[in-house]
Amino acid sequence: MIPSPIIFALLLAASLSIFAWGCWRRFSLLALGRPEARFDNVGQRVREMLVYAFGQKRVLAKPFGINHVVIFWSFLILLVANGEFILNGLFPHSIKLIRLPYALYVPLAFMIDIASALALTAVVIAAIRRVMSPPFPQARTAEAFVILTLIALLMCAYFLMNGSELAAVMYRSTDPAAFIAGAGKVMPVSALVAGLLPQTLLEPIHGAAWWLHALALLIFISYLPNSKHMHILTAIPNCFFRRLDRPNTQPREEFALGNSFGIDRVDRFTWKDLLDTFACTECGRCQNVCPAGLTGKPLNPRGIIHDIKNNLLENGPLLKQGQKPRQTLIGEGGEEHCCEEAIWACTTCGACMEACPVFIEQMPKIVEMRRYLVQTEAQFPEELLNLFENMEGRSNPWGIAPSERTKWCAQMDVKTFDKDCEYLFYVGCAGSFDSRNKHVTVALAQLLDKAGISWGILGKDEKCCGDSLRRLGNEYVFDRMARENVALFRERGVKKVIVQCPHCFSTLKNDYRQYGLELEVVHHSQLLGSLVQEGRLKLDKATAEFGTTVFHDSCYLGRHNDVYDAPREVIEAATGSAPAEMERNRNKAFCCGAGGGRMWMEEHSGERINLTRVREALQEKPDTICVSCPYCMTMFEDGLKDVKGEGVRVRDVAEVLAEAVLR
Repeated sequence: MIPSPIIFALLLAASLSIFAWGCWRRFSLLALGRPEARFDNVGQRVREMLVYAFGQKRVLAKPFGINHVVIFWSFLILLVANGEFILNGLFPHSIKLIRLPYALYVPLAFMIDIASALALTAVVIAAIRRVMSPPFPQARTAEAFVILTLIALLMCAYFLMNGSELAAVMYRSTDPAAFIAGAGKVMPVSALVAGLLPQTLLEPIHGAAWWLHALALLIFISYLPNSKHMHILTAIPNCFFRRLDRPNTQPREEFALGNSFGIDRVDRFTWKDLLDTFACTECGRCQNVCPAGLTGKPLNPRGIIHDIKNNLLENGPLLKQGQKPRQTLIGEGGEEHCCEEAIWACTTCGACMEACPVFIEQMPKIVEMRRYLVQTEAQFPEELLNLFENMEGRSNPWGIAPSERTKWCAQMDVKTFDKDCEYLFYVGCAGSFDSRNKHVTVALAQLLDKAGISWGILGKDEKCCGDSLRRLGNEYVFDRMARENVALFRERGVKKVIVQCPHCFSTLKNDYRQYGLELEVVHHSQLLGSLVQEGRLKLDKATAEFGTTVFHDSCYLGRHNDVYDAPREVIEAATGSAPAEMERNRNKAFCCGAGGGRMWMEEHSGERINLTRVREALQEKPDTICVSCPYCMTMFEDGLKDVKGEGVRVRDVAEVLAEAVLR
């Protein structure tokens, strides 16, 4: 018995109205965001969307991702079945899947039946996981179980409907066994259900199943845009609109009278930032890789996106009417505020963005809020005051006189860069002033001379690149420093730059492009690797002095700039064996804790991030921990002292190679 099409039509109209209103209520809020160009390179965007949204490439990076892929693709197939169900409910005597041509009906019915079984299995597994081993501690939400229950009810109702229809024909057949065997080749699961249903109850079972399916479907449609599962609608476009390059820099700010700086209101984010908040699947992958969160800090990247979304939903209607927001974006308490301590806990390592299956950009939003706190409110951790003053006054974090920049080469014949030099060796602040990292600078300089590289330095004229300033939100001082550096580089005719610091590498290569400066920037591990391959640095035999080595990936060299192999190749060439890998390595590497300006700040809550990473390195029982970053060098050496890692050394890749080449 098919219920009245009129009743179904009224319920469908109500459900679609709620769906449309929910979509409008949320999507219209995107118009509050500032403009942002995300419509370029359409062909590439379509390809990326197919790979990451439909191919679920990042979802499959985790073993349990296969379960989500099963649900996702089952739903795509079941769109046909649910579309047919709705049309059949409206026009019961005209539209039915079985009326399709036989050659089309059979494979379609088979796919729908199998997809329904797979979807039911997957949601049961997902529910068990939520109960037994949730992806993150807060994952056991009523909302999640409501959605899983609705999906399970849809699948069960589908099998009861089709099973009762097949059973009705089977009981009228002269050869029920032959009929059910034939039906099993088209709809195997439904045929199995049909064989279990009693003949006397077929009509009430079919009617109850039809209504169960209808109500579950209509409730699902109504609920979808008003819940976190709105990501079903927004994840695919979010993959389309993702940044095609790596999100390793920030947009510039224009410092003019009347402008606002940073972000303290949701309508100052871009429309894509706001879309990110609706695209979040709350899978928890970002928080499961966040070094701050994992070491007991209040930062939770998923929570930041969730808080921005709640603030948008709370303030959006007022902002659309031109009124002031009711809730502040940055504050303490409640799910509409981003916690200030959490904002300052970020190391800008990029692990959250690397893990996100739908390309949400958490880190840039945090930096934008830092900009507001620093530039508008002058509200930042106390220990940053000296850093900012030193940067403004003497262009280095320690406030050391610029004339001291060349002390590392007092016993060497180092040339000042001129137009006859092929490379500028941009030493950087740590390489110039830090007593431990000066050894790396000397080793690198000696290797460059040994290879016959034409290079020079800026000496006392060198200024900090401004990386820490920009990541900490002091865009005004960074902007001034970047302009001065760009002018100096142009004046001196700099085209190629060697750096030993990944933070300098990323800033000169990526951030300075915003100022019209196109440089060929090479990290020392890349250059040294190529010099070894070209035979310009000869190794008579590999050195065994460093024993068993393990390599730590710098976030700004690896995740931010995709350089993973070069430092490993240098270590292997110098020692004769590839370095051991930590459990978390390459694009999944755990941060040392110094990025995002955290080098200059204390950790007041939880365990220090560098201690967690040092302990992970010591699990490999190394004699030497190899690094490719002066910040990492400092964090590992400090960490080894605290965990009493006796006998374990920390060496830069340049030092390892120098031992093999120069001894």
